[in-house]
Amino acid sequence: MASALINVPERARRGEVIEIKTLVSHPMETGYRRTQLGAPIPRDIIRRLVCTYNGTEVFRAELHPAIAANPFIAFSTVATESGTIAFQWTGHNGFSATESVAIAVD
Repeated sequence: MASALINVPERARRGEVIEIKTLVSHPMETGYRRTQLGAPIPRDIIRRLVCTYNGTEVFRAELHPAIAANPFIAFSTVATESGTIAFQWTGHNGFSATESVAIAVD
């Protein structure tokens, strides 16, 4: 199971542009490498990250084999109201992880 770090301001003013950063721990195996014995290492990557703000999608990223292990993603959105910013990562081999953080908007 992957673990995620999320950096979102605890408080913001209504209309303020806020930066959201997330780092998820995942090996992101491309499927192109081989073991020392020559056996292929199966592909295991995160395919999608979706971020919602109070249930409304504000960011989506489609990831591909060229993305490094432990992907770090940063983006901005506008603080509109207090609530929850939720993240969902999905990938190969049934991989799924979710995290959420609260934000207070004045």
